[in-house]
Amino acid sequence: MKAVGVIVEYNPFHNGHAFHLRASKEASKADIVIAAMSGNFLQRGEPALVSKWYRTRMALMNGADLVFELPYGFAVQHAQNFANGAVSMLTAVGCDFLCFGSESGEIDSFFKTIHFLQTQQKTYNDNIKRLIDTGVSYPKAASLAFHQLPSSGQFLDLAKPNNILGFHYIKAILDQNSSITPLTITRKNANYHDEHFASETIASATSIRKAIFSSEKHDVDVGQYVPPQTKQLLNEYYHQYGLFHRWENYWRFLQYRLLQTTPEQLREIYEVEEGLENRLIAAALEASSFLEFMEKLKTKRYTWTRLQRVCVHILTNATKTEMTRFSDKASYLRLLGMSTAGKEYLNRQKKLLGLPLVSKLSAYKQEDILLDVKATRIYNMAIPFAQTKNLLQQEYSHPPIYLAEKDR
Repeated sequence: MKAVGVIVEYNPFHNGHAFHLRASKEASKADIVIAAMSGNFLQRGEPALVSKWYRTRMALMNGADLVFELPYGFAVQHAQNFANGAVSMLTAVGCDFLCFGSESGEIDSFFKTIHFLQTQQKTYNDNIKRLIDTGVSYPKAASLAFHQLPSSGQFLDLAKPNNILGFHYIKAILDQNSSITPLTITRKNANYHDEHFASETIASATSIRKAIFSSEKHDVDVGQYVPPQTKQLLNEYYHQYGLFHRWENYWRFLQYRLLQTTPEQLREIYEVEEGLENRLIAAALEASSFLEFMEKLKTKRYTWTRLQRVCVHILTNATKTEMTRFSDKASYLRLLGMSTAGKEYLNRQKKLLGLPLVSKLSAYKQEDILLDVKATRIYNMAIPFAQTKNLLQQEYSHPPIYLAEKDR
């Protein structure tokens, strides 16, 4: 059985994601699709709209065959580490292909750009350092530094978010000597960060979340932009828990953490650097909401995304020491869900897996997974107390979701 891998968040799963899954199978001629999916906190430093279990169901109902959790230590990270963790997982589970969406849509442009940068590495790094010293954020500095290189206009546009991720996916494949063959398809209709609906059926996850949160009762109809299964599961989650997760649900917990922590202790948290600890505490003393806090905190040097990631790490007390273990490769495969075809593939592949397979947390004791446990506990604190206890226990006892073919 041939397998194509995808690296995803599904926050929430929408029509563009469904197109990506179909196109990935068609382009690779694979038998199954394997997803490396972020857990309850995401790469841009946000809580997922609904839990990883609900997003796993969305994925399985719409064409994914195996869903593995990308560990917190890679999921809430900058693009390079995010890619390293996801690619190492897809390699370990035996994927033949990795298919990602990009603004480019041309796989050769990624390889040419990587080779070009290798020949210009010192100049590129010097340009980045010089630009950062002027107060520019790292992502902006990296993009500007690239465009200052001679002949850079002939290569990939590294100012585009999906191109950046794709660049790091392919670089991870090369760095890890993975046997995965990368493929890319052109991102359809909506751009990654679009906040408004751009077509009648395709919209970015950002615009879908914005529409949901703009309705007081969260009953806004986004049905034309998401598969019926997603709409059903979103309604079910809200009916059961009374909320969709967003940063404001965690503001008082974050404020408490900041106001009871010393600057010295904050400096031990991952990504807290260059005196940021003092700005964090000062902003927490004055802000009455997460949005106000972020507006007080934001500077040219720090992107909104990076600051949100810092806030997640403060919530979970993810220290620099803990997070250093997550720069290279994943150390386990946490199975969240499978289809009938996925189960068959896993049975065939089980003895060939490159990493330990974790199907139930209570049977696995490795230290690295404790960050995932902490993240889930914090994520569930937004939910009414009466249901929190069951959810905390569920993290240890929840078996992988199995979706038979008749239920897809």
